[in-house]
Amino acid sequence: MNVNDFNMDFFSLKGKNAIVTGGNGGLGQAFCTALAKGGANVLVPSLADDDGSTKRLVEGCGVEYKFMEADITKDGECKRIVEACVETWGSIDILVNCAGISINVQDVTKYTRKEWDKMIAINLTAAFDMIHESCSYMIKQESGKVINIGSLFSFLGGQWSPAYAATKHGIVGLTKAMCDELGQWNIQVNAIAPGYYATPLTEMTRKDVKRNAEILSHIPANRWGFTADLMGATIFLSSRASDYVNGTVLTVDGGYLMR
Repeated sequence: MNVNDFNMDFFSLKGKNAIVTGGNGGLGQAFCTALAKGGANVLVPSLADDDGSTKRLVEGCGVEYKFMEADITKDGECKRIVEACVETWGSIDILVNCAGISINVQDVTKYTRKEWDKMIAINLTAAFDMIHESCSYMIKQESGKVINIGSLFSFLGGQWSPAYAATKHGIVGLTKAMCDELGQWNIQVNAIAPGYYATPLTEMTRKDVKRNAEILSHIPANRWGFTADLMGATIFLSSRASDYVNGTVLTVDGGYLMR
């Protein structure tokens, strides 16, 4: 391919089929909406209540939406999810591993295996299982995009939740390992590491004057992120435009890590 072959259609996701775990709320909804605006059908497996808002956003883009109530930590569940996508639309082209939780315990000596095991299962093991089940189809079609969702705590320590930091570091390692394994079949595995975003989950932090000021002092953009700030990165890493981008972690943080 030479420079004259490139055109803006390389960013189109028309005809593609995507799975976004935990995609019906928070940052996940932005990933789903971005994929839909690009032209992809979207399947969302989640245990969270589906209030219909993601469905309206996705279908408003002229593509199809499917919700599955599913526990991705249960044996066989990830296989069931991927099979449902293939049976519904004929392929799995894009996987976004977004589902995750953070259990905080301020006293580290009281952080136990109960908290640790639950977070490892959802944040890391389920991501591996979803890739494992998806890649068999992607290998056959010799194409696919996997986007794992990391965090600033993929790079930092992080108090009160050692499991969260460990899983997000692990997501980066998983991204690099799977890139190395799957690149030979034209499958790109990358990660997005969001910074601090204005979502319902961060509302209390933003209302804490001292903590809010501390966070903003680290962000050259001088504001919290909007979920829409993640959409361009999502489309890029899901599209043909990123076919030679593999194993990277794209930080979308307003510059937080630079300070």
